[in-house]
Amino acid sequence: MVSALPGYIAMAELKFGVSGLVAASAGLGLVVVLLLQWVFRNRRRGGLPVPPGSMGWPVLGETLQLISAYKTTNPEPFVDKRRAWYGNLFKTHLFGKPTIFSTDPEVNKFILQNEGKLFQTSYPSSITNLLGKHSLLLISGNLHKRLHSLTLSFANSSALKDHLMLDIEKLVCLTLDGWNDQVLLQDETKKITFELTVKQILSFDPGQWSENLRKEYLQLIDGFFSLPLRLPFTTYGKALKARAKVAEELRAVVKKRRNESENSDHYDMLAALLNEKSEGESLSDDQIIDLLLSLLVAGYETTSTIMTLAVKFLTETPKALAELKEEHETIRRHKVGAQRLEWNDFKCMIFTQCVISETLRIANIISGVFRKALCDVEIKDYTIPKDWLVFPCFRAVHLDEDNYSNDARKFNPWRWQGKQPSINGGTFTPFGGGPRLCPGYELARVGISVFLHHMVTLFCWEVIEEDKLIFFPTTRTVKRYPIKLTRRGRRSPLEI
Repeated sequence: MVSALPGYIAMAELKFGVSGLVAASAGLGLVVVLLLQWVFRNRRRGGLPVPPGSMGWPVLGETLQLISAYKTTNPEPFVDKRRAWYGNLFKTHLFGKPTIFSTDPEVNKFILQNEGKLFQTSYPSSITNLLGKHSLLLISGNLHKRLHSLTLSFANSSALKDHLMLDIEKLVCLTLDGWNDQVLLQDETKKITFELTVKQILSFDPGQWSENLRKEYLQLIDGFFSLPLRLPFTTYGKALKARAKVAEELRAVVKKRRNESENSDHYDMLAALLNEKSEGESLSDDQIIDLLLSLLVAGYETTSTIMTLAVKFLTETPKALAELKEEHETIRRHKVGAQRLEWNDFKCMIFTQCVISETLRIANIISGVFRKALCDVEIKDYTIPKDWLVFPCFRAVHLDEDNYSNDARKFNPWRWQGKQPSINGGTFTPFGGGPRLCPGYELARVGISVFLHHMVTLFCWEVIEEDKLIFFPTTRTVKRYPIKLTRRGRRSPLEI
């Protein structure tokens, strides 16, 4: 802005001459106002400046550039260019808010660990309205801590070992046994993860009720990143209608379970929520419905995408696929007939965990999270101003050569051999971090492992049509990854 000032004066003189100096002065006054605004936004706070960067266009900021980048198969230039110009911390303007973008793993870790202290979760209204104000994503404080811990107790090693692993294998085999010779893998994996989540939180087996509910969820999720226009023909309007239908179905289930709670022997998330107390009072139906709805969303989208992309990346890396097959064939050779998987089998899937970690790293289902600064925060010689948004960009960290050498943007599961991913560090954050670390991270690993086991031991496959990845509004394949299947000789446990 400062360097542009002489140019504005010169243009005014050329265009208007001496008689137009009044008009030029008015234009100069506007420039001065804009300059003062720029100085105000970048003034030193506590002796430290706001990170450098561009605020883009008025109102729109750089939102359109970000969305355009993520709709392509290669969104990296959006961050790469700005990081080259400004460094690992830079300012921008996204979705109507001034925002600090962080591609620094230490800063990202700091932001995540200071949830509820220096920062708080912040999401667009389109998401908050569809999930509900009581969803696990949006609540905070002691209630969030208790319900986060409660959710974790239904997805930890003990729960997986005792009963969940059996449920996972049943649902995986039920889906795979129903496949024809051609499938859209992205759709099929979503069925698996949705049915598993319904089973875990409501104790419902797969059927017409859960399938109808899943169809409504498709509409609901489509509205997350749409313009929040409450018109019936818009994507957002349809999503709100779907949300109402899902809430109605869940309310009927909650009401029925409340009436039979004394005689119920259910062991699921709904039973735990019905028994949970908040400040001495039971949770309301609205609170429980919002929590159940958000858990269904969390269990539906992310794990299924990793299942699909693991198969895609393995198909494109024959050496990795061969090593994975050998690992699972070795496990099968120690089984009698179609004997089910056990917890010890999962613990033997060493290379499988390398494949999963690498898929999580390179796919970046969650590119980052939005947080709002609760006060001026000083870090790395800069100030993050109060009420500004911050965006810890997980994707940029995962694909940075400084953090992952040997071609960080290439699928290479062997980089994880002999290493244990640190979920509390700043360089591997596919499940977030801090107090909002995804409580289902271990459940996701087991589910993907069981799926890959049966996928590679029951089938051979080939890609029908080349597919590509895009990353907005979520990471997904464009054509839903169509594959042609050939059954191998082994029978699944459900066929015995």
